[in-house]
Amino acid sequence: MPEIKDIIRERRTAAGLTMKELANKIGVSEGTVSRWESGHISNMKRDKVALLSQILDIPLELLMGWDEKEQDATKQQDQNYYINDDARDIAQFLFENPEYRILFDASRKVKKEDLVIVKELLDRFS
Repeated sequence: MPEIKDIIRERRTAAGLTMKELANKIGVSEGTVSRWESGHISNMKRDKVALLSQILDIPLELLMGWDEKEQDATKQQDQNYYINDDARDIAQFLFENPEYRILFDASRKVKKEDLVIVKELLDRFS
C-alpha cells in the first residue's frame, strides 16, 4: 500500500494542481505541501486534513491513518456523541464543509431544525 505522502502527491498531480495551487486552496504555504509530500509533516491540523480530503478526494480515514478497528471505534464513539441521528448527520455535513465550520463546535446539543435554519441563513448570505 502506498504511503500517505505518495497518495497526496499522486492525487495532486492527477488533479493538475501545483503545490502552490493546492496550498492556496487549503490555506497553507507551498512549503507545507512540500513537507506533506516528502513525509516530513505527519501531524496535520484537522481543518487542513478535511480540506485536503475534499479537494483531492482522499478518504479522511486514509489521511488520518486509521485502521479498521480504529474506524469502528470512532464510528461507535460518534454514534454515542450526538443526542440523535439528525444532529450527527448535520454535524458531519458541517465538518465536511469548511465554510460552515464555525457552527461545528456548537452543533452537539442543538436541534436539527435550528441547525438547518442557520445553514439556510448562511447559504443566503454567501
